[in-house]
Amino acid sequence: MKTGQELIRERTERTEWFQDARFGMFIHWGLYAIPARGEWVRSTERMSVEDYEPYFHAFDPVEYDPKAWAKAAKEAGMKYAVLTAKHHDGFCLFDSGLTEYKSTRTPAGRDLVAEFLDAFRAEGLKVGLYYSLLDWHHEDYPAYGDRVHPMRDNEAYKRNPESFGGYVSYMHGQIRELLTNYGKLDIVWFDFSYDDMNGEKWKAAELMEMMRSLQPHIIMDNRLEGSGSHSGSIYTDNPTTYAGDFASPEQIIPPTGVTGDSGNPIPWEACITLNNNWGYAAADRNYKSATTIIRKLTECVSKNGNLLLNVGPDAKGRIPKESLDILAEVGEWMRDNGDSIYGCKAAPLPKPEWGRYTWNGATLYAHVHEPSVGPIPLVGLNGRIKSARLLADGSELMTSRPWNATEYTSDAFVNFASPEHNSYPLPDPRATVIQLELTQDKELT
Repeated sequence: MKTGQELIRERTERTEWFQDARFGMFIHWGLYAIPARGEWVRSTERMSVEDYEPYFHAFDPVEYDPKAWAKAAKEAGMKYAVLTAKHHDGFCLFDSGLTEYKSTRTPAGRDLVAEFLDAFRAEGLKVGLYYSLLDWHHEDYPAYGDRVHPMRDNEAYKRNPESFGGYVSYMHGQIRELLTNYGKLDIVWFDFSYDDMNGEKWKAAELMEMMRSLQPHIIMDNRLEGSGSHSGSIYTDNPTTYAGDFASPEQIIPPTGVTGDSGNPIPWEACITLNNNWGYAAADRNYKSATTIIRKLTECVSKNGNLLLNVGPDAKGRIPKESLDILAEVGEWMRDNGDSIYGCKAAPLPKPEWGRYTWNGATLYAHVHEPSVGPIPLVGLNGRIKSARLLADGSELMTSRPWNATEYTSDAFVNFASPEHNSYPLPDPRATVIQLELTQDKELT
């Protein structure tokens, strides 16, 4: 049996690419795109299998073009993508041999996962598949009395607990299919454990042994073991074999990043929606701005984390125009400033009042979000800056000490124009990035 330190070392090796990539696309898509009230519609509206069945017979995304999706992700600066192969409703976007409840049996008649993987790999992106541990369609999954099942209040759906093993075998079989029939996968994203439905309830050790035997390089989130804040042995020095390779905070960016119980770094990824729903919701037009996404991506990286940004395609297979427009603007910024994101990590400096720092070797990136009155103060960096440039175009920036700041002897100052008080407004109001080459990098470690 491997020690905790061996498991942590292997986790670090597997996630090296992941911690360089920093930015990915999450895609929630399935039958729920037709009612268009979010991916939990079966649960929130307590719909039976029969109530939900018309969507299965109507599912025909005639405009599904995964090549266009992949191009949009790449142009946004994303380095990987994760698609919902099966969500909580049990519907499969892949041609599983273990069920008829799949896209190839709908009017679509297509293996949508296979097409997704081909398209995104062709763009040079890493690929991942989401698989829900829940299944509201499978007859052996707990229904009556469960906390979230659509039939949780309907006693007619009371099930024999001993039958749950049939579902676990089915789940393991589908994971085997995905890891056997679809080539190299980079990520498996499990969702989610709750109450007593966690860990060995899923026969997680056995599942992990099978997965590692098929694709030992693959990385996965921590939700086989737990989905709550700081839950699961991934946070300890003695993780289980199925603790996962990265933590997965949802709809939140941890205030201080993610570390283990003894302060050890934990790879992590914040999964965030572009509007307020994961699946397509026709009435939800509350989209986050490109500025917000840029700054939240920077915040994640400044805390040693990734951002997995979600889109929810509609019933025809189209990513909403609002989402595409936001992604395009983020991509424009990333083309000029991506060096401050990819391969970067937290700087061992206090958070500056005007924005964030990211760090890569001898290069410190100052992400300025708030316009300044006068030159930008770089607290504690006097005598440690070799050069300063605007990352977007490489132009030289001036460092100087304002005549009225002589008392701030430990601080450096940088400004965008001459004279010094002409630093307003920011060159890029979304986020202006200053590239600082350091002369005393060792002092930052």
